[in-house]
Amino acid sequence: MPRNKLQAANLEGNADEVEAAFYDALRRSDIEQLMACWADEDDIVCVHPGGPRVVGAMAIRATFEAMFASGSIRARPQQRRTVESVGCCVHHLIEQVEVLAPSGPREAWVIATNVYVKTAQGWRLVAHHASPGVPELQEVRAPVSQVLH
Repeated sequence: MPRNKLQAANLEGNADEVEAAFYDALRRSDIEQLMACWADEDDIVCVHPGGPRVVGAMAIRATFEAMFASGSIRARPQQRRTVESVGCCVHHLIEQVEVLAPSGPREAWVIATNVYVKTAQGWRLVAHHASPGVPELQEVRAPVSQVLH
């Protein structure tokens, strides 16, 4: 399905614009725009909070289609940290997520990492890794007493 000019313009810009298009597509449950944000690579990967590693465009698409069938999702990215090099850009952020399900709205905090690479088509998402967060503690700047790994 062809993208409209606005979507194409967003996807031809920088990693920030692709990320904005990704979260806009998520908010609107627009599977075509959402998948247009991903690189055309076999090993793209997505991890939803508490879920397995999902590899490949078809599998990733299926997980988002299932999410959209369960209700709309509004993820508001906040507190983004960025590391960028010539061909790679990593965004680490906090998502304030509101799920509008038939049973009623639910809110959650998610800690996410989005990895973008510069492709022939422009910047594209190659990895989205999301973990459950908590509203009380979203970021630690001092050493913590318990190290998981």
